Amino acid sequence: MKTTTCSLLIIISFLQLMVPVNTEETLDSVMKKLKEARSLERPPSAMTKSLSCTTINASGTLASCPPGMIATGCSCGFACGSWNVQNENICHCLCPIVDWTIARCCQLRI
Repeated sequence: MKTTTCSLLIIISFLQLMVPVNTEETLDSVMKKLKEARSLERPPSAMTKSLSCTTINASGTLASCPPGMIATGCSCGFACGSWNVQNENICHCLCPIVDWTIARCCQLRI
């Protein structure tokens, strides 16, 4: 959305520079030029992308994601809030006493 807005502002700026001072210039003709300029923009990609996520629950301090997925977040038992992600796919809880670890694992599919 930001790219479209910036493009629109740039086009308006160029139109103001290109349009000679003309008191007969109407808002309708400016809008028509803007629509023509927008029609020249590249259409959005037709590729379909989907995000597939799953939750893995494991005993102890480690929870591993399935192959091809990465860990996007972790949760640890016994109110442990200290964790890290190892090798992009393993949740590791860092507290000395942890009874369970949960890994949220996701994969972007094109």
